[in-house]
Order: sequence, then C-alpha cells, then structure tokens
Amino acid sequence: MAAAEHREAIAGKALSRQRASLLVLVTVAAGYALTVLVFYPGYSTADARYIYADAIAWRFGDWQSPAMAVLWWLIDPIAPGPSSMFLLTAALYWLAFGTLALIAARRSLWLGLATAALAFMPPASFFVGMIWRDVLFAVIWLAAAVLAFAAADRPARLRAPSQALALLLIAFGVLLRPNAVVAAPLLAAYVIWPMRFDLKHVAIVFLPAFVLFYALIPLVYYGLLDAQRQNPLHSILVFDLGGITHFTGENQFPVSWSRDQTALLIGKCYDPVRWDSYWHVEPCPFVMRRLERPDDVIFGTPRLIEAWWHALAAHPVAYLSHRAIFMWQFLGRSNLVLPVWDWRDPVSAYGHSPYFTPLVALHDQLQPTWLFRPGLWLVLAIAVGVCAWGARSTPAGAFALGVTASATVYVMTFCVLGVAADFRYAYWCVLATIAGAVAAVLARRDQIPKRPSADQRSPGSSSGSASTPRM
Repeated sequence: MAAAEHREAIAGKALSRQRASLLVLVTVAAGYALTVLVFYPGYSTADARYIYADAIAWRFGDWQSPAMAVLWWLIDPIAPGPSSMFLLTAALYWLAFGTLALIAARRSLWLGLATAALAFMPPASFFVGMIWRDVLFAVIWLAAAVLAFAAADRPARLRAPSQALALLLIAFGVLLRPNAVVAAPLLAAYVIWPMRFDLKHVAIVFLPAFVLFYALIPLVYYGLLDAQRQNPLHSILVFDLGGITHFTGENQFPVSWSRDQTALLIGKCYDPVRWDSYWHVEPCPFVMRRLERPDDVIFGTPRLIEAWWHALAAHPVAYLSHRAIFMWQFLGRSNLVLPVWDWRDPVSAYGHSPYFTPLVALHDQLQPTWLFRPGLWLVLAIAVGVCAWGARSTPAGAFALGVTASATVYVMTFCVLGVAADFRYAYWCVLATIAGAVAAVLARRDQIPKRPSADQRSPGSSSGSASTPRM
C-alpha cells in the first residue's frame, strides 16, 4: 500500500511539473508575441544603420563592431533590414528567460511564472526592439549563462557541448563590446565550472582567458575581416584631455587654440554626459575638426597618446575628478534611455504605432526615476551576489555569482573607458541582476532542509513504534 501511494505521489509531482512547464511556455510564447507586436520591425538606431551599411557593402571599420555586421549579413535574408536582427534579439531574450523560468518552475510553479513575468518589466523589456550592439551583447551573454545553468547537472557528454557553445557566445560578446574583455573571464569561469563558483577557479582561468579574449579582437577585426582602423580608443583620449583641460583651466591638447576657443574648452565644451561635445555638438566641433585636419592629423596618431600621458602625469587629480564626475553622471543621474527624438518626428511611422506609443508614454514617466539609473542596478547586482555567496556551492548560487560578478566588473570598466553615459551601457547589468536574483532565490530554497515524509521517518520516531514503552 505504501509503495503504491509513493508511486502515485511521484506521478502526481511529474504531472504537476508538466503543467507548470506548459504554463511557463505559454507565458513565454505570449511574451515573444507581444514583443513582436510592439516593436516590429525593430528600431534601427544611428549606430545600427552604420553597421548595416557595412554589412551590405562587406566593408568594415572598427568604430562599431564588425562582428555584428557579419552576423547581420548572415541573417539578413531572413527578413532584410532591422527585422532580422530584431527577431534574433527577441528570440534569444525570450529563450534565455524562458529556459530560466522552466528551471525555476521545477522547484515552484509560482517562481517559474514570476521569472517569466520579470522579463516583461522595464527596463529589461524596453530595449528588446532596439538594434544596438549593447542590447545584443547583453542578450547573448544572458543566453550563454542560462545555457550553462540548464546543463550544469547533466552528464559530461551532454554538458560539454553546451559549455562549448556558451564559451563561443561569451567570445562573440567580447567582439561586440571589447571593453567586456575584463568581465568575460568571470563569466567563462562560471561556464567551465557551473556547479560551484570558486575564487580559485576564477584565479586559475582569469589571466589565460583575458589574454585569449584580448587576442581574439585584433585577430577577427583586422586579421579575418580586414577592418579599417578608425581609432575608437582615441575618443577616450579626447574626452580625458577635454576633462583635464576643464578642471585645470589649462589647455592639454597638443594644439594651440585661439583665446575664444581656449575659453570654450575650459568652460562650455566639457560635458560629462558624452564626448560628442568635442565632435559635432555646437559650439565645440572645432576640436575634432582640428584634430582630424588633413594636412596635420593628430587624432589616431602617437601625438595624441603622448599628450594624454603627459596630462595624466602632470594632473592626476584633475583626471580623477573628471572620471568621478563622469561615473556619477553615468550611475546616479538621469541619462538617455531610448532615442525618442526619432519617434516624435511627425514623419516617423514607427513612433506613431498604436502598439508602440503606450511604451513611449511609459518611458516618459519612468525615465527620470531611479529605475533607469545604472547605479541602482549596480548596487542590486552586488547585493544579489552577496546573498548568493553562501550558496556558491550550488548550481543556482554559482549562476547568480557568475552573472552578477561579470556585470559588476563590466559596468566598472566604464570608469576608465566610458565616453558616454547612456543607460544602454548598463543593460547587461540589468539582465544579470534579474536573472541572478531568480537564481539566488532558487539557491536559498535548495538550502532549506526538507522535512521527511511519514514513510521516510525512522520507525523509532513514530509515536506507535516498538521502542516506546507500553504502559
């Protein structure tokens, strides 16, 4: 009788899990359909239009990611234009959250549904329709981490292919966002050892992984794709020289300016929001015009690097002040979220879509709030990692630590490498925090000892057992 009841209980649990999985799958499918309804055919940002033009012409530069251009070229026949990249991004986004929700649903139906519901929340859902390499990068890394998580407890012959694919996705993310090269080893260490997050593992893999990922960038960019060198890193130098000039009150550029231009450089030109004020924002485009003057080019040459080193050595406090102000702008102040100026144009068909307009209205309400401040998500990522630390020996705890640690390091790279404070640069941190929080809850649930059922208790613990003295 007890054995039959036990079999019935197991069958009941299996049926319950099937129903939970089906309900999660329906929710995720509805999410994907809603995403397509709201965002189709996807919004091609200014950066994306350059990438697409490179893809169609099969001519690449390194200012934007040539790896994204090649991917776009490969998938473009599916739906030419932004639609192909949008559909890929949306599919990866819902596939990652859907898989995570199914993993959560094994433990709890409500947790599985909550995971699927979290994918609908802003700011995560706001970016799925935006063709930006930052969005594609974040979604690809999330898919890589979830893939490793799903295969963590599988036999080695099944787990190894998933791990290999996840590592390839991480490498592709580095090609999309080269500053991710510092954060990539942390995520790679998790993928290689998904059952436990161990600092020894991170220490073992960090330097070799960093070197490999770093070497991959020039190999693919210039070796395989013959990308034109457009010197994107020199935008950092211009931004820093402008910042040091502002804080010291002295010109740091290797150029002699007029009195009026010097006054502008010290006063109005510096903007911690973005370096574009030296490029094409009035009244200061004269800076880049001079640095790129055909008869005396400075941008992209050792002269600019030497001026940067000299400015840092002579004025370290001014440099740190500039970088601190930029990071406060990036983390703690209201910045650009979505490029809404394009949609508000009267001739824009996309912005007047009856399905998209409500999202723009919601964006306008939420954009000034802390929900769209990277600093909040950075603090939450750290908090999730701290909460998961005690469960780092479980697959769920390892996942939570792997994604939040990599997201934290990635955001902090902008302290040195950032030249703009747009919210999109923190999108990986948003996705990692949400997914990591789900895994942290799973890890906590797994650590709670389960009470044994009546048929699992020892005979001596029963009130009617033979060990109880008879009166």
